[in-house]
Amino acid sequence: MGLRKFKPVTPGTRFRVGASFTEITATKPEKSLVVSSKKSGGRNNTGKMTMRYMGGGHKKSYRLIDFKRDKFDIPATVATVEYDPNRTARIALLVYADGEKRYIIAPEGLQVGSKLVSGDTAAPEVGNTLKLSNIPLGSIIHNVEIHPGKGAQLARSAGAYAQLAARDGKYATLKMPSGETRLILTTCLATIGAVSNSDHANEVLGKAGRKRWLGRRPRTRPVAMNPVDHPMGGGEGRSSGGHPRSRNGILAKGYKTRELKKYSNRYIIERRKK
Repeated sequence: MGLRKFKPVTPGTRFRVGASFTEITATKPEKSLVVSSKKSGGRNNTGKMTMRYMGGGHKKSYRLIDFKRDKFDIPATVATVEYDPNRTARIALLVYADGEKRYIIAPEGLQVGSKLVSGDTAAPEVGNTLKLSNIPLGSIIHNVEIHPGKGAQLARSAGAYAQLAARDGKYATLKMPSGETRLILTTCLATIGAVSNSDHANEVLGKAGRKRWLGRRPRTRPVAMNPVDHPMGGGEGRSSGGHPRSRNGILAKGYKTRELKKYSNRYIIERRKK
C-alpha cells in the first residue's frame, strides 16, 4: 500500500496523487466470480433523469464478494490480491481446501499464501472471521454483521475499522468508524483487522476528466441556478443562498432528517461526532 506522486508534465498530473498498486498481484479477475454490470446514467425505467450528476464512466464488471464468510472450519489460501473498480478497498481471492474460490475484502497486511479460516475454532488473526463473542476485547475488526447470517454491512470501505470495546450479555459494544458507539449481537460475525488501502483518503484526482471516468458529471452550484431550478437560485449579482436547502426544499446544515422512531435508536449508546 502506498501513494505515488506524479511529475507535473501536464496540468492534470501537477497535483495528482494516485495509488502505487504495489500490493496488487493479479491484473485479470477470476472469470467464475465476475458478472456484467449495467449503468443507468441516473435514469429510471421510463428514461427520466431521477438522479443528477451521474453518467458516463469507464465500463466495469462486478466481482462477487463473499460478505457472509459462511464456509466454517474450512481453511482457505490467499491466491491473489486484486484491484476492484466497484469499491475503494482491495479484494483477495481465496481458494478453499475443497476447491471453491471466493472473493473477500482484503484486510490491511494480508499476503498471498496466507491461510484464513472462519468459524468458532478460528484464531483471532488478521483475515479470520469469528463471532463477536469469540473475539478478544479491544480488537480491531471490519466487515461486521448487523443481523446474524445476513452478511457484513459495517466497516467495509478502504481503511475502515471498528473496535470491540465491551461485551454484556447477548450484546457487544462497538466503537464505529464514524465515532458512534452502538450495540451489536454477539452472534454476529466480524473479520479481524482493518480494511486495506487506507491511503485512499489521501489520493488526489488531479483533473476533472478523472472524475468523469468514475461516472460522475459536473455538479452545478444551487446559488448559480435560476429561481425556477432551485430554491437557492436567483438574486442580483453574487448573492448567497440564504437558507441552504435541497432542490425539493429540505433544509441542510443542521436540520435532522433521521426518523425519530428508527428501530436502531435503542442500540446506539453514543451518537457519531458532528
